[in-house]
Amino acid sequence: MKTVQISLNSIDKVKSFVNEVTKFDCDFDLVSGRYVIDAKSIMGIFSLDLSKPIDLNIHAEGAADDVMAALKPYMV
Repeated sequence: MKTVQISLNSIDKVKSFVNEVTKFDCDFDLVSGRYVIDAKSIMGIFSLDLSKPIDLNIHAEGAADDVMAALKPYMV
């Protein structure tokens, strides 16, 4: 598992982020305080406080480099 901080401070960023992570078979969790949300759930993401950066846990084994490249625009 790898953890990175991301920023999703606009509706368009959230939409494009969900489109990117759904392309991968691995699991992604967004952690904000005591809440853990599936990063592929657009409704779940909107339930979080998006005004500050959020931790993204990436549960990927082989395709970690591809995942990191796709998530580059959202990283803090």
